Amino acid sequence: MLDAGGGGGAAVGKAVGGLVKMAAPRVAGAPAPAGGGGFTFKAEELDGVIRQWEDLRDALKTDEYDAERMATVKPPGREFASGDFAKFANPSGKAFLEANQRMQKYVGEYIEALRAAKQKITTRDEQSQSDISRAGEQA
Repeated sequence: MLDAGGGGGAAVGKAVGGLVKMAAPRVAGAPAPAGGGGFTFKAEELDGVIRQWEDLRDALKTDEYDAERMATVKPPGREFASGDFAKFANPSGKAFLEANQRMQKYVGEYIEALRAAKQKITTRDEQSQSDISRAGEQA
């Protein structure tokens, strides 16, 4: 469950003075970000920010393939040394795989928060334009 606003039901992204402020997402079961964490950027930069997070998500997905291979190392031979190598390598690979999957979840949820913020901004801008048009028609 994602709460990118800093509290139950708070805004996902807040536009203030042409800037969008995004709190670091809180992912259920994960520790809260240190110091509140988050980002501030210009509203017109939002598409580029989303693309950067999507690129990170794609890179993590690519790394997941390597992590899966690391988590299932097979002994190269049938002697005890090969067996010991696999026995000690697999837990490390599994830890890496789990960390990768948690990061993918975090990044995915942050992308969703960014998209929600963009949608709110777009809706608010459309409403403002509509209000301005109606005011002009009434004058």
